[in-house]
Amino acid sequence: MKPSILITGAYGGMGKATAEALKDTGFRVFALDKTVGEGEENIIPIGADITDEQSVINAFEQVSTMTDELFAIIHFAGIYMLDSLVEMGSVDFENIFKINVEGAFLVNKIFLTLLRKGSRIVITTSELAPLDPLPFTGIYAVTKSALDKYAYSLRMEFQLLGIKVSVLRAGAVTTGMLGVSTVALDKFCEKTELYKCNADRFKRIVDSVEARSVDPSKIAKKVMGILKKKSPRFSYSINRNPLLLMLNVLPRRLQFWIIKQVLKSKNESSDQY
Repeated sequence: MKPSILITGAYGGMGKATAEALKDTGFRVFALDKTVGEGEENIIPIGADITDEQSVINAFEQVSTMTDELFAIIHFAGIYMLDSLVEMGSVDFENIFKINVEGAFLVNKIFLTLLRKGSRIVITTSELAPLDPLPFTGIYAVTKSALDKYAYSLRMEFQLLGIKVSVLRAGAVTTGMLGVSTVALDKFCEKTELYKCNADRFKRIVDSVEARSVDPSKIAKKVMGILKKKSPRFSYSINRNPLLLMLNVLPRRLQFWIIKQVLKSKNESSDQY
């Protein structure tokens, strides 16, 4: 029987590319997502909402009728959000944590009985996870940093069970999420009442990051490499943005000053607060 792998967010750009790569190399893929496509050879769609415990339990029951062992769980499910930390709605605040952090927790907890010694968990966090958050993308960075810490703690515990846990800290990837980030930026600049930042400058920063995006196939290749390693490291990075890395080596006081100069309005002559 072919070894089985569960992928969350399997119908997004990174998840779909990885599912296709895995099925072509002898794996059977359980493709879990909130909205799924048609089944195909070696790819079995599993509809589930990872923020709903009962939905994840139902997915587990469905998968467990077809296999009693998973070689790996690969987490791609997540959402992007751009907003200020005091203007965003409480529902949005709760939702991004439920999807980006709690979803991984529920899947790993509920599917644990299908993992064996030597099984793998790969969690996609972000290149932002080990870096200092930037303004207005802070809520996204905070959830991905929390997910990164969760994965580290999980590796500490699961090493005692012989299960390997790794994170993939990906930079910009050419998926639908890049379009979402552009729309989110436009909405933020239109609605914010507290921050009269220079929207054009902010957009240029976002565009410079997105211009360095990589194809999802490179993410799939990276994941395949992690799965093949006998003793995978905890963290792997791909397409890290050099400007973000340079900014983070500076003293934090200088980081604050630089970001303020970049984002402040052209006609801003003094601090509002």
